[in-house]
Amino acid sequence: MIKDLPDNTVHDIAIAVALERESVEDKIWYVYLINLKNQPIENVLITSKGYGEKNGEQVKTSILRHMFPRVESGAFILVEPIDEQTFGLNNEYWLSYYIGTDIYDKKFIFLPESIVDSNFIKLPVLNKPGVMIR
Repeated sequence: MIKDLPDNTVHDIAIAVALERESVEDKIWYVYLINLKNQPIENVLITSKGYGEKNGEQVKTSILRHMFPRVESGAFILVEPIDEQTFGLNNEYWLSYYIGTDIYDKKFIFLPESIVDSNFIKLPVLNKPGVMIR
């Protein structure tokens, strides 16, 4: 029965797109996983992809997979660099991880044009400007 299933809701985990540095010519962006929990997470798997419409045509990026054995409590980990040209697409990050023997998963989607200066915050733990989904 559905009532017998555990409530494995993801809390206190964030995916963030951070502005790493900028110069006159370009900006460097990275995607991070931030563990805001009071405990580590293990066997972390993140898949990333971009999709949407650009210039009237459907566009899909490659699917990338990232595996991290452990992310400590209150820590962050660099997932991947992200190209500014993909900000007009949906950027999806599907996260799965374990705490003990329980598995958790959640999909984080940065909508087109959501990674803009007006949405910037000071990212917790990273202390960099960027956009975060929690």
